[in-house]
Amino acid sequence: MAEAEVSVAVLGAAGTIAPAIVHDLGVSDEVESMVLLDLDADKAAAVAEEHGHGKATAAPVDARELDALAGAITRAGAGVLLNTASYRINLDAMRACLKAGCHYLDLGGLYRVTRAQLELHAAFEAAERLAVLGIGSSPGKTNLMAAEAVDRLGDGAEGIDTIEICAAGRDPAAPADGRLRPPYAIQTLIDELTLAPVVLDDGHAVEIEPLSPGGTVDYGDPIGRAETIYTLHSELATFGESFGCENASFRLSLAPALLERLQQLAHGPAEQIASAAREAASPSNETVSVHLVTARAVDGEIVTARAITMPHFGLGGSVVSTAAPAAACVRLFARGALPETGAHPPERCIDPRLMFDELQTRGCTFSFSA
Repeated sequence: MAEAEVSVAVLGAAGTIAPAIVHDLGVSDEVESMVLLDLDADKAAAVAEEHGHGKATAAPVDARELDALAGAITRAGAGVLLNTASYRINLDAMRACLKAGCHYLDLGGLYRVTRAQLELHAAFEAAERLAVLGIGSSPGKTNLMAAEAVDRLGDGAEGIDTIEICAAGRDPAAPADGRLRPPYAIQTLIDELTLAPVVLDDGHAVEIEPLSPGGTVDYGDPIGRAETIYTLHSELATFGESFGCENASFRLSLAPALLERLQQLAHGPAEQIASAAREAASPSNETVSVHLVTARAVDGEIVTARAITMPHFGLGGSVVSTAAPAAACVRLFARGALPETGAHPPERCIDPRLMFDELQTRGCTFSFSA
């Protein structure tokens, strides 16, 4: 694809992450126009007005209706659909993209949906389109950090034994009024806490108990040492094949008060979860996000990648951490820097250093240590 401006459809535009993505795309020269799609057209229109920089319009759509979504994409002339909605509709959105003839991006499929999405590889390849599966902070940025860490181990590493991912976010301005300020969708967070995590153990995908303690991890400043839990995550669906590693895991550290509240909701009725989602506030503009990815070679050599995302655009680091990779991926599309076709996780279709260069203009810094 030659370098050009691109039109983008953003699905789930009224959610937690989408406004930051729209803001980022709005200030990107590579983006000509956006249509913001959501069940709630009024909220999507408000996002377009506040964050779209004059490039965005809004329209109602139910992503579960294939013809309706494909039609909305086609009418917008969108070359890329950026799906920020629930991972539960990822497959529907991909099929709509195939019908509309556009590229596809999402923020992750929580392992099992990702595995199902990979089965659409041949269809996207035949259509000469690319589907990037999970290009937020984690999955997304973490996949590319793993790729860079593995590359730094070099050909002399005699193979990759283990890749460990650790994520943490903190909101120092979170009020003590009990109001939830989740870093992304409440239902997805609850799914991560209640569905059995999958780890790679000696080359086998193994389920472990939800909320299994992951031990204390030192994330460095400004978070420091924090307790972690194992959670279900999309990286585990692809790392074994991508890197040939025998062992891999994902651990998460949430602020204790947030974790406690989410656990309470997880054991309550669905109506309570829906009410909490409606009443939840966005994270403050002071949040910070840290990701660690450690790759260990068979011979014992280790490379650790660290990414820290601070507030940017007047938005908190936890939201920007997820939004910025997705927006950057759109820019890479427009520049012709993503030549692959098919359905791929980020580590198989994106040059990590191109993405790092983009993210370093969006409040994120990277470091690598052996």
